[in-house]
Amino acid sequence: MVAFFQELLTVGIYKRNQGRITRQVTFAASAIILCLGCYRLHATMSLWLADETLFGISYWLPGLLVLASGWFSYRIVNIPGIADFLIAVEAEMNKVSWPTRMELFRASLVVLFCIIAIAALLYSYDIVLRWIRDQIL
Repeated sequence: MVAFFQELLTVGIYKRNQGRITRQVTFAASAIILCLGCYRLHATMSLWLADETLFGISYWLPGLLVLASGWFSYRIVNIPGIADFLIAVEAEMNKVSWPTRMELFRASLVVLFCIIAIAALLYSYDIVLRWIRDQIL
């Protein structure tokens, strides 16, 4: 646990040129989530506290938390264990063979056809079983 907090206080970037895109996206997503939380905190504090209390605490406390969450988001993607995982994710995503537009279109049509066919089959079972129930009752 101590190593985790020591890692949060360092400045260096772990394996600088590897997994850059995945790290940037992870940083952006975590920063956006934390900043939205700080915005929500500001909105809640503005409702419950008067703006004059403690020199506008509903502004500077969320502001400080935004700065801290930005630093946390930056450092969390550079912790060796997490960074190695993100590097491996990007390496695996580079190995994926993505379908062409036509293959995607055909596969989507197959899925839609199967869904409609199964829905029609279940509907017909429902009608038949309902008819049998009505005949018995």
